[in-house]
Amino acid sequence: MKLLIVAVGQRMPDWAQTAYDDYAKRFPPELKVEIKTVKTEPRASKTRETLLAAERERIQGVLPRGCRIVVLDERGSTLTTRALAEQLKGWQLAADDVALIIGGPDGLEPAFRDAAHQRIRLSDLTLPHAMARVLLIEQLYRAWSVNANHPYHRE
Repeated sequence: MKLLIVAVGQRMPDWAQTAYDDYAKRFPPELKVEIKTVKTEPRASKTRETLLAAERERIQGVLPRGCRIVVLDERGSTLTTRALAEQLKGWQLAADDVALIIGGPDGLEPAFRDAAHQRIRLSDLTLPHAMARVLLIEQLYRAWSVNANHPYHRE
């Protein structure tokens, strides 16, 4: 099984890349995590719909065929760490590749967002993209550690 994080945006700041890389290397070989960054559509004199459609095309261009699509959305379901761990366990049992999508500055195209298999929310707070990437991979690692009875997560 592979977890693919697809993020619309530009280069991450060094601190965020370092944090992301630190968590990414902790995953076991049977649970591969990969990130693909797709370019943000230039904002000059374009409608929001045109921008989002262009970004959707770029996202779809990097998605593995038949993967489960999970979008990060402020209106998505709230998950506890334990609930995310159960979700991860289910994905692993199904052996589905999962693509977790982080939209651009204007979010995701509504039709693409609504067609996703699942919508989840990382926080009630608005987060910068770099922080969202780091928080997402940390929570995925934490969910794995719960399922593996690893001492990283404590309650």
